[in-house]
Amino acid sequence: MDKTYLKKDTNASNIAIDLFESVGVKIPEVLLPKKNTEMGKWAVVACDQYTSQPEYWNQVEDIVGSQPSTLKLILPEVYLEKPDVDDRISNINENMETYIENGTLLLQKPGFVYLDRKTSHVSSRKGLILTIDLEKYSYSKGSQTLVRATEKTVIERLPPRVKIRKDAPIELPHIQLLIDDPDKTIIEPLAEKIDLMEKIYDLELMMDGGHVKGYKVEDSEIINNIASALSKLSQPEIFYKKYGVDSEKGILLFAVGDGNHSLASAKAHWENIKAGLTPEELTIALESHPARYAMAEVINVHDDGLIFEPIHRVLFNIDFEDVIQAMQAYFSKYSSFCLKTFNSGKDMFTAIEEFKRASTNCSKSHILPFVAKDCFGFAVIENATHNLEAATLQEFLDKYLEQNKNVKIDYIHGDDIVTNIGVKEGNMGFYLPAIDKHELFKTVILDGTLPRKTFSMGEAEEKRYYIECRKIRS
Repeated sequence: MDKTYLKKDTNASNIAIDLFESVGVKIPEVLLPKKNTEMGKWAVVACDQYTSQPEYWNQVEDIVGSQPSTLKLILPEVYLEKPDVDDRISNINENMETYIENGTLLLQKPGFVYLDRKTSHVSSRKGLILTIDLEKYSYSKGSQTLVRATEKTVIERLPPRVKIRKDAPIELPHIQLLIDDPDKTIIEPLAEKIDLMEKIYDLELMMDGGHVKGYKVEDSEIINNIASALSKLSQPEIFYKKYGVDSEKGILLFAVGDGNHSLASAKAHWENIKAGLTPEELTIALESHPARYAMAEVINVHDDGLIFEPIHRVLFNIDFEDVIQAMQAYFSKYSSFCLKTFNSGKDMFTAIEEFKRASTNCSKSHILPFVAKDCFGFAVIENATHNLEAATLQEFLDKYLEQNKNVKIDYIHGDDIVTNIGVKEGNMGFYLPAIDKHELFKTVILDGTLPRKTFSMGEAEEKRYYIECRKIRS
């Protein structure tokens, strides 16, 4: 999409275009399913959910049947290590081409998409779909880019995801970026402007996903206001005063809230494209190649409907006594370690609350509750060297997994799911607390990225459902 086309179709001013470019934003041209598509079957949850629950995805397949669906355009990560993964990727690419060629997916005029999502936990969570400039994003440790990862990116996880994107003509976003907009100047005002927008979908989401409405944002005044407000958030004098930091820190406008490895894969794919171009071709690609951008939903961290949930850990193929002994040996090297066990989860959590009330220095103690077959308990790490329990636990787990190649790990949403999986023979689950969403930006700015899988934006069923698509191949 060139600037002339944008000005002609949306009447957006040159100032708005320049402001969007300065903050790494571009107005997307989305692909949406044709009219009369069964939208309840079209939209499915992010592919990185329910990775230890194949029965969930089997049920989704039964619901979708032969109807057009984003299920046929994604690879649920529960299948990522299956022997037929290459065939699945090939089928996905073929389905993408088919949906474009037969008119299942139709190109829309340039415009943002404003979302209003209802879940079983919140009545409303607002979002704005846009495209983000990958030239202004980095997942590298210590990055000071405008768009930044909030959690550690596991490089080893990228190749299979890049492989999926390599020959794909379109992308489907489950990436959710966060902005720190306490005055609610960007997304929230759109709720009062929906009479100026075309409603493009209004649907109930399958598998307890709630309800979502989508509105096309094409009005030039609204677009100009979005550009101005985003630019203001990124002004150096406002940014440095807001967080109490000096100019050595790079401005952080968009923090990756969800889909960290999805956005990193888009970046890696774009870098691979650039690496194969001549200098002349690169100049053209930087100006017009659609893969330079990635589509994402932006949410204000101050949205009342955004709740940070913890992401728990479950180990598979373990010997319980061996894990406990390894924890004691590991943490006793630099911290005081103690362990308590119980017959039920209720007794365990009651004891944790009693421990907190009785402790005179609880702030320096990390409590790590766990569940295994016929056992609940918690470990107490005194004088922990990390600020977050997730970092304390993950440091140990990384070492343990490195030394025990047969042991596998998964990252789970929901206490009940951890319990249900953790009590099975050969498994062990760890429960982690949530972090304060209002401290996220300042923590990342001052301390850098958090340990991977530190927080979740809501429960699994509240994750983004795929609806919009976008071309990423010229």
